[in-house]
This record gives sequence, structure tokens and C-alpha cells, in this order.
Amino acid sequence: MIDDLKKEIDGVKQSFLKEIEQLQSPENLAALKERYLSRKKGIVSQYLSRLKEFAAADKPQAGQLINLLKAFIETTLVESGEKCGGSRGSAEKWNDYSLPASEIPLGHFHLIADIQRQIEDIFLNLGYEIASGPEIELEEYNFTALNMPEYHPARDEQDTFFLNGLESMILRTHTSPVQIRYMLEHQPPLKIIAPGKVFRKDDPDATHTPVFHQVEGLLVGRDINFSHLKGTLELFSRSFFGSEVNLRFRPSYFPFTEPSAEVDISCFMGCGQQSRKGDGGCMALQPDCRVCKGTGWLEILGSGMVHPQVLRNCRIDPEKYSGFAFGIGIERVAMIKYGVPDLRLLYENDLRLLSQFG
Repeated sequence: MIDDLKKEIDGVKQSFLKEIEQLQSPENLAALKERYLSRKKGIVSQYLSRLKEFAAADKPQAGQLINLLKAFIETTLVESGEKCGGSRGSAEKWNDYSLPASEIPLGHFHLIADIQRQIEDIFLNLGYEIASGPEIELEEYNFTALNMPEYHPARDEQDTFFLNGLESMILRTHTSPVQIRYMLEHQPPLKIIAPGKVFRKDDPDATHTPVFHQVEGLLVGRDINFSHLKGTLELFSRSFFGSEVNLRFRPSYFPFTEPSAEVDISCFMGCGQQSRKGDGGCMALQPDCRVCKGTGWLEILGSGMVHPQVLRNCRIDPEKYSGFAFGIGIERVAMIKYGVPDLRLLYENDLRLLSQFG
């Protein structure tokens, strides 16, 4: 039987060499490899399955002949593969088409869109609704109804985009007009957030861009006071930045809220430990902290109680109802949360940066 096996293997080698000479493409080579070396139906595998037919004394020699055939075919296929690939005049890499396909990377939300969704989810869980409005807005809704006088600098052309040929039409400078429109169409109690794109004539730099995104919030009802605002913003900040952050409210001025406050959170990167003095800032200020710059605090938003005149402008009686409002810059909190040093990086579509947030 050994002699018969030798003759058969010699015949297989001759047939294999003739097929190799007729190869014209890598696809033909892959098919030839499958025919001879496939684990289930390959010619070499069929010979291996016949080993059980040989006598015990002949099995070692028969197995050696089959393994030599396998080694011969594998070596010849590699050499032929190099020639087949090189015949097209290039040194391209030889691909084994029998291997599984490469993993295809999946896309994900842009960082700004993802931050907006995170903020929306927090307030939706608090019972807020999402309201929207036009990006091209009337001065009446963008300024006048928000208690901003005609001489206010925000109404100058150096700060606001006015539309040529359309009287009193602008690109909205904040999403507060959405609140005005909502209050004109609904009666209290009101509980909304207004996310969206806004426009201002800012020169692009590390912290400014002419187009950016905001999420503004509004709550109007009976007996609403500053403590409700404080509790809401504390819950948001700790849900978004982490449970260890502390808040600091600083007196400020906005025409549409009174009293008004800027809100800071304690630094949670580099510093971020609670102060021994109990002020909620950093216990050990670090001048080289890349986030808070050694101050121990990070400004995140503006807020305040809705001005009574704004309620009157929206046909809501300030003697019966009160409310609070706040505005969050999406890019601002994204830069703080993830340590992005330059706002412009978020708009350059550089996948080396954007792929880190997904």
C-alpha cells in the first residue's frame, strides 16, 4: 500500500504543478489553496483520513509521505503568491481571503451632540420638556421681551448678526427667545429646556466662536424661589460632573433675571478636594492645574429668577407666579468635563481628537 500511496502522491504533485503554472490572479491562487489544503474537503485532508486504512507498521511512513505533500504544496503556494502579487508591477501585501474580514469601525455622536444629549437626559428625568424655536428670530423676542433696552450693547451690529433687507430680523444670540415664545403660548406651570444653536459676532479663539450651542432652562409656577433654582443646579452639576463637586453662586447681572447669579463648580481635575475652610473650593490649589488654572473654581453657567417684567411681557401675572431661568454653554461644559484646551478643536473634524469621545 505504501508504494501505491507514493505513486498517488507523485501524481498529485504533478497535477498541482500544472495548475500552478496556469494561475492568473490571486483569486485563482486562493481557490487552489482551498482545493488542496481545506480542512474538510481538501485533497491533503482526504489522504490524512485514509491513514486508518494502513497497517500499524505502515502508518508512520504513510503519514510522513502525506506531510511532505502538505509541506510541498504550502511552500509552492507561498512562492506562487509572491509571483502572482508581483506580476501586477507592485509590492502590495498578499491577503489571505480565507481569513475573517477586518473589523469596520463604527461612528458615534460628535462630542457636542453627545453633551447635549447628556444634559437633555438629566432634565427630562426631572420632568422638563424640550422646546425649540427658529434660529432666525425677531428682535422683539430676542431682546425687547427679555427686558433688554434699545441702548443695550448686545443690540449693536458689532455683536449681533442682522439680516440684510429684513427689518428687525436677526440670527438669535441665545435660546431665550424660545422661552418667550413658549410662555406666550402656554400658561403656568411651565418647565422646559431649550437646546440649540446660537450666533454672535465673536472673533474665533480658544474660548469663542461665532456659532455655538446652548441649553437654557425655564421653570415658572407658584411660590418658586431661589432655593428651587439652587437645588436644581446642584442636582444637574453633580449628575453631569460627578457627585463630589460643590457649587458657588456669585452675584451678577442679566436684564431678564433678578436676582442673577453666575454659577461655579469646584475643580474636579488636578485640584478638586474640599476646602478645609469649608468654602467648597480646592484644599490644595495647584497653579499648574490645566482646568481651573489654580483658582479652584470653574464657571459653568448663568442663572437667576425671571424678571417680573419678562413675565408681564408674556402675559403672566408676576403677583401670582414666579420662576427661574438658567443658560448652559454646551461647548463650555464639554471643554471643562473632558479637558479640551481649545474650542476650535471641536470644529476641525479631526478624527484623532473626535474618536476619543465615543
